[in-house]
Amino acid sequence: MTKKLTAVVPLFAILAWAAGTGQDAKTVIASATKALGADNLKTVEFSGSGFDYVVGQAASPSSPWPKFIDKTYTRVVDLDAPASRMQRIRMQGENPPRGGGQQPVIGEQNQTQVVAAGSPQAGALRDELMMTLPYSFLRSAAAAGDVTVKSQTMNGKKFTVLSFTGQNKAMVRGYLDSDNMVEKVETKIDNNVLGDTPFETAFSDYKDFGGVKFPTHIVQKQGGYPVLDLTVTDVKPNAPANIASAGTPPAGGLPSATSEKIGDGVYLILGGYAAMAVDFKDYIVIVEGGQSDERSAAVMAEARKLIPNKPIKYVVNTHHHFDHSGGLRAYVAEGAIVVTHQSNKAYYEKIWANPHTLAPDTLSKHPKKPKFELVADKKIMTDGNHVIELYHQQDLGHNDGMLLVYFPKEKVLLEADGFNPPAQTLTRTPATISPYTANMAANIQRLKLDVERIIPIHYPADNRKVMNSEFLTAIGKSN
Repeated sequence: MTKKLTAVVPLFAILAWAAGTGQDAKTVIASATKALGADNLKTVEFSGSGFDYVVGQAASPSSPWPKFIDKTYTRVVDLDAPASRMQRIRMQGENPPRGGGQQPVIGEQNQTQVVAAGSPQAGALRDELMMTLPYSFLRSAAAAGDVTVKSQTMNGKKFTVLSFTGQNKAMVRGYLDSDNMVEKVETKIDNNVLGDTPFETAFSDYKDFGGVKFPTHIVQKQGGYPVLDLTVTDVKPNAPANIASAGTPPAGGLPSATSEKIGDGVYLILGGYAAMAVDFKDYIVIVEGGQSDERSAAVMAEARKLIPNKPIKYVVNTHHHFDHSGGLRAYVAEGAIVVTHQSNKAYYEKIWANPHTLAPDTLSKHPKKPKFELVADKKIMTDGNHVIELYHQQDLGHNDGMLLVYFPKEKVLLEADGFNPPAQTLTRTPATISPYTANMAANIQRLKLDVERIIPIHYPADNRKVMNSEFLTAIGKSN
């Protein structure tokens, strides 16, 4: 209690709220729109350079999201539709590579992201634009039915604050300075790992471009860490948008789970990220929790079909990256024990205690306290017949707590992000060998593992068997 009380004193020293500003919301929004020169703004094209960061792909639980260089960045937005086209040239931002997000980027990576008007993604685009452009924030405020206006003084600076409920039912706040420039927008969004996650954007250094004021520095943060840091150098108000559809979007949801028998009581489950189900004497062990509640439910259902009348007692987690831990909460709700590297326990306990009110998941509906068994350098799971060996993959830049999962009887190695095979069988060594793949080879040699087949969590698109010979090709070695 003492700590909480002492924290209140400086808060009151820098913040002062008034019951109202004497202005109604409609007047405030109209004044801000006019000040920005956006009364007749229909489209906008802006370009520059900076950095982007990939949420949930940090090398360690305590690290920021990994950084990439946006050598060029151009985005065209149709505010009315809404529709958007973003094009950028992206480069490796951290050397040596640290974390995920498709690292390492070799050379220059061209990316185009299109959300066409009327597409399934267009609804979510409105909320994303609200956090990206001051004009879109004002449009969202004007469309909301519960806008309130207050005055706030923060660090000696006065703001007019517009607050309303966003489309996702989270509170949105926008801070307008004395010149009616939108300086900051904040809200919360759902993240299936972090829960209700803070999302904020800071707009600064406004300049006039053809009568429209545009912030030349935009910084966005999610979960407390930057996700975009953009310096804008050119803006074209009401430029032709010409945003054509990028093609038919993929069907929603994950494909059905399918399975392959690897050995006696050992099954590979596909239909998404690869997982394994192992028939222990009195229970089932699942290897890899997957991306989401939906994927976890599909894997558990397939495992129960393959191994009926046994509980799922353990789920082995290769590492904490969100696309590999997003489904763990479903296993916690199931009562399963999470087997993970020791560096992840405190992190999981902290984030799994976060509220999930914006998109309640299985664990939020059926809360249970997580149970863990931890791996330091090595752990063996066995029932006297089946054997699963877990090893810490040392000195890996992708993730500090990565586990290799080895099945000695089957001579099968399950791995995540050390070797991500291409869509077709690799027949020649790449010009640049990924340091993550080289590290995996070094760990296999260090541990003296006899590997015949590799199960990549990121399974190849053609669903082929990945044999050790292909992995050797990837690292420039022959059988």
